[in-house]
Amino acid sequence: MLTDRVIASAHIRMLTLGRDAMLAGTLQTWIKRQIAVRQRLERVCTSSLLFLMVVTTKHSLQEAARFSGLHPSLFSKMWQSHAKVAITTLASLSTTQARQCATTLKRVNGLPWKIVIIIDSTLQHRASLHPENAQTFNHGKGYVIGHQWTNIVLLLGDLLMPLRPIPFSSKPYCQAHGLAYHSEHEHVVAYLRALDLEDSLGTYDRREVLVLAESGYDNKKIEKAIADKGWNFIIALSKTRSVKSEALALSTPQSQQWCHIDTFFRRHRRLKWDTIRLATRGNKRKRMDVRVRHTSGSLRYVGKVELVCSELRNRPDGRRKYLACNDLRATTRQIVTGYRLRWAVELFHKSVKQNLGFEEVATHGFDAVSAHVHWVYCAYILLHMSPPGLSPGAQSLGDTQRALQQGLADQEKRHILQQLTQIGGVQRYKDELRQALAGH
Repeated sequence: MLTDRVIASAHIRMLTLGRDAMLAGTLQTWIKRQIAVRQRLERVCTSSLLFLMVVTTKHSLQEAARFSGLHPSLFSKMWQSHAKVAITTLASLSTTQARQCATTLKRVNGLPWKIVIIIDSTLQHRASLHPENAQTFNHGKGYVIGHQWTNIVLLLGDLLMPLRPIPFSSKPYCQAHGLAYHSEHEHVVAYLRALDLEDSLGTYDRREVLVLAESGYDNKKIEKAIADKGWNFIIALSKTRSVKSEALALSTPQSQQWCHIDTFFRRHRRLKWDTIRLATRGNKRKRMDVRVRHTSGSLRYVGKVELVCSELRNRPDGRRKYLACNDLRATTRQIVTGYRLRWAVELFHKSVKQNLGFEEVATHGFDAVSAHVHWVYCAYILLHMSPPGLSPGAQSLGDTQRALQQGLADQEKRHILQQLTQIGGVQRYKDELRQALAGH
C-alpha cells in the first residue's frame, strides 16, 4: 500500500512536523521517566534517545532532526556542550537497572560467581576527516584511525550493563587541554579502585565477583587492584608472563626460578591433557571439545593462582590460551567456562556498532564524540528495559528495534485512518504530505 511505503521510507518523520514528536509520545514519555535531565534539555535528550533506539540505518544529526522534527543545531549543541549530561544519565540508568537485577541474582551458569565484570576495549573509526583526539591504532588487520574506548561492563545473569567507558586520550590532546597523560592500564587500575558496586547492588559477597579480561590487560597492577578489593579474576596471560610452580614458590627466593608461562607448561609435560566438553551458546546448541592442562602455581608480583593451558581439540598448535585464576576453589571446567563469558562484551560491541550507530558521529570536538558514545550506551540499556508496546517475543537487540518500528508504524496508520474519516481530513492529510515532501 502507498501508506506503508510512505511511512517505512520516511521512518515516520514525514508527519512529525508541527505535532511535537507525533505518536511516539508514549515512548518519549517512558524515556523521560527513566532519565533525569533538566527541563530545557528534556525534549532534545528524549528525541535523541528515541532516534537511536528506533532508527537502524543512518545515524546523523540531519537524520535525527528529520525524525524528531527538531533543528539539527539542537542536537549539535547538546552533544558538544552537555557531554556531562550523557555521562550522568548513563550512570543513573546502569545503577537503576543493576538494583533491579540484584534482588533476584543467581549464580552465572552454575559457576561459583554471581557478579561478572568484563574489561575490554573497542575502536571507533573516525566518521569525519579531522576529529579531535584521533589516533592511529594497529588493529591486527591494518591500521585504524579513530578513538579507543575501554569498556567496563557488568554481567548479571544474562543481562549486560555498560558502565561508564574510559576514553583514551593522546599525549597532544592532554597537553592542549591541560590534562595529565595516563596509559590505558593506569586508567583501568584507577577505575577499578574507585568502582563501588554497593552503590548499584547493595550489600554483596566480594567472593562472588569475577573480573574477566584478555591478555592485553595482563598487568600486575590491574591484577593486584582486583585482588585488593577481594574480587576474583580470570585473565588470559601473555606468553611471556612469569610464573613458577607451587613447590618452587615455597622453596626458592622470590626473585629466582621464574619462567615464561609457555615455557612452564613445556617443562611440566607430566601434566596430562584432559578433554572437557562445553555447550556453545548459539541457536544450534553445538558442543565444543577443549583440551586442558591445569596446575597450581604462583604468578609473579601477584601470588598464588590456578594456571590453565587450554586449546580447542581440533585446533592446530599455536592457538593455545593460558589462563590465571586467583579463586583457588575453582575447578578447571569452571575456569574455562567462566572465561568464555567474556564473549558477551564482543557481542555488545557488535550490537552498538551495527544497530545503534556507535561509529556514526561526524563531529570535530571530542566532547561531542564522548557524548554520542554515552547516549548510545543509554539507548542500549533502555532497549533492554522492556519499552512500552514491546511484545515478549523480541530476543535480540535488532528484534527489539524492529518491534518498536512496527509499533510506531501501526500507530501512525491508525492515526491516518482516523484523520481521513474526519471532515476535511483528506485535504489536511494531503497538505501535510506536501509539506513533509517539500521539507525533505
